[in-house]
Amino acid sequence: MTDSRETRFVRAMFISDVHLGMKPIRVGQLIEFLRCHDAETIYLVGDILDGWRLAKAWHWPAEYNVLIQLLLDKANAGARIVYLPGNHDEFLREYLGTYFGEVELVDRTVHTTATGKTYLVIHGDQFDVVVMNAKWLAHVGDWAYNAALRVNIAINWVRRRLGLQYWSLSAWAKQKVKNAVSVIGRFEEALVHEARESGVDGVICGHIHFADMHDRLGIHYINTGDWVESCTAIVETPEGNFELIKWTEMVAGEPRKFRIRRADRPAAM
Repeated sequence: MTDSRETRFVRAMFISDVHLGMKPIRVGQLIEFLRCHDAETIYLVGDILDGWRLAKAWHWPAEYNVLIQLLLDKANAGARIVYLPGNHDEFLREYLGTYFGEVELVDRTVHTTATGKTYLVIHGDQFDVVVMNAKWLAHVGDWAYNAALRVNIAINWVRRRLGLQYWSLSAWAKQKVKNAVSVIGRFEEALVHEARESGVDGVICGHIHFADMHDRLGIHYINTGDWVESCTAIVETPEGNFELIKWTEMVAGEPRKFRIRRADRPAAM
């Protein structure tokens, strides 16, 4: 992508599950997405940092600093940034109700659209039975997910040389394995129930790394997806409509490897 791409202005932007500290993730693609989008309000819907990974092995490449600075620049330019911690960055829940600079930390909030509809915004791990009642099993699942990502690297190395597009083992499993589909269904039902009990028109969440928008359960359910593999985000247009953006499908070809631009390089110490 070149710097000539025009910036799109939206009313609100919802991003979750970046997992800074996990290897590999799509930070370069997220930086490009943010450079192409400005919003009145940016919701960081949990698991932006991966405290589980960082506690085991510190991994903080230079592009992470570029991402953080980009978000801070948007805040300084007038964007409201709301951070809703998830289970991987739950250490931030100790600071709920406070501000880190221009970033507001809350457990949940209600977003009102341009058309007056209300949406509960929450990460969603609070309604994940495994996370709430068997945290050790959640850590096992996290290990298995990372193992699947490592397998993906080998699979897609071969696919690229055959001229094939990126393929995700974990995404395939979520769609094809009966138990995974059932877990996603129960998660959606729990979030929709909470939205209904809260008296809002819809719910916007993350957590399960499965981007989707639907009204099948009588409440507008929106999941932001992730930036580990799928590179998805939700935006609200100035007219009050929601769009699910699949960033890698909007740019031509395979996403190129991110390189820090000269202007982004930190000054020499």
